[in-house]
Amino acid sequence: MRKIGIIYGMENTFPSALVDRINSKGVSEVRAEHIRIGGVKMAEPSGYRVIIDRISHDVEFYRAYLKNAVLTGTIVINNPFWWSADDKFFNYALANQLGVAIPHTVVLPHKSHPTGTTVQSMRNLVFPLNWDEIFDYIGFPAFLKPFSGGGWKNVSKVNSREEFFDAYDQSGSLCMTLQSAVEFDEYFRCYVVGQENVRVMKYDPRLPHHLRYVKDEHSGASPLRERVVKDCLTLCRALGYDFNTVEFAVQNGIPYAIDFLNPAPDADVHSVGEANFDWVVENVAQLAIAKALSDEEPQTHFHWSRFLAGHQGRRAAALT
Repeated sequence: MRKIGIIYGMENTFPSALVDRINSKGVSEVRAEHIRIGGVKMAEPSGYRVIIDRISHDVEFYRAYLKNAVLTGTIVINNPFWWSADDKFFNYALANQLGVAIPHTVVLPHKSHPTGTTVQSMRNLVFPLNWDEIFDYIGFPAFLKPFSGGGWKNVSKVNSREEFFDAYDQSGSLCMTLQSAVEFDEYFRCYVVGQENVRVMKYDPRLPHHLRYVKDEHSGASPLRERVVKDCLTLCRALGYDFNTVEFAVQNGIPYAIDFLNPAPDADVHSVGEANFDWVVENVAQLAIAKALSDEEPQTHFHWSRFLAGHQGRRAAALT
């Protein structure tokens, strides 16, 4: 028996629906279940062929368990080694190299010294920063947000130098990015499953969370769909994520990728709506079953290095 396990936190609708969907397909060699974990012995197999991770970004114990599982032959969706290393600023830089439209972005030093450091730890920093150069590059309005984070936590829209410094002063020891604001007329949030299947959803981040999705309306007719789908696949294939969401803010017909580090994306039926929920449950179920039945080895390499090397090679060839 090839078992599929799911590990999760406070969410309720998606984990149970996924387990039920996988088991309802009646694949004789495959069984899905909710994982129960106690003390984890080093290098001991997990007993699962596939694990779907929905929570280890918040719980270090689960992350340690999943890395150990990969070591002993389990395929984890998504790769816990890369997810541990990834951040949004790197993602923006990589996407820019791969030809995906990204707003101008700068990563900034911590406003307050991180725990355990002093002014002496920061001797390599330029002080004071050349704020005029940064503001000329980014412009206003802009968004100040953590270089790695989610859920719109600690995100501020700033319209002037004064508003920026007010928000930056409150960021404490968080490492922040400053990014040019996209004054969008359309916004999409896209599920990407298996680096192959894309669900383009209309979305409005300005609304309360439970109202942000255009419920049960699949925006497949958008003239931007072809480019949005292409960019989704480019990003997720480069990063190696099998289950992700990618967000685009559209200005003057250009879809700018705003956020694509969401490897445990919102999949609650009450926020995404019945049609989107059913799509993601079905596609993740199919993906998990296919991986469970495959001879695929667990991912221990980073996909982006291969994509970037190819991009650099093409660029070098064009210059010769």
